[in-house]
Amino acid sequence: MSKPDNASTDLDRVRKRLNTVTQETRFALIQDILGHPAQLPTLKELDYVNPSKSQTTIRQHLQQLIDVGIVEEVVLPKDRRQNDLPYKFYGLSEDGHAFLDDHGLLRAEETLQDIYARVEKTDTIERYQAAPRPQ
Repeated sequence: MSKPDNASTDLDRVRKRLNTVTQETRFALIQDILGHPAQLPTLKELDYVNPSKSQTTIRQHLQQLIDVGIVEEVVLPKDRRQNDLPYKFYGLSEDGHAFLDDHGLLRAEETLQDIYARVEKTDTIERYQAAPRPQ
């Protein structure tokens, strides 16, 4: 049996990524990341704007997005961390951003940011949103 060529391997990867990002919950998480002012929300912020999903479900979907290289977990360096403020954030990877852009999935970025800004937030979520983030 012959080895698959690079073109079919690349096509399989693109197909897998598209299937991953277009699933409803994962697509909503991508939109939440894009809408966040720093485009680096915490798990708690993602949980807050997705009240119908459990934190476990959100974490599982984030992991699937990480596994296909669309999202990355970004950690604040220890010397910049503050007590009771988050230090783990989720953002689009450089490759993930390019992939979404190539497939026309970034067109609503400004609208998503406007919508996110209008969401009424608790004091805790406001504090989390204002927490220091990696560059």
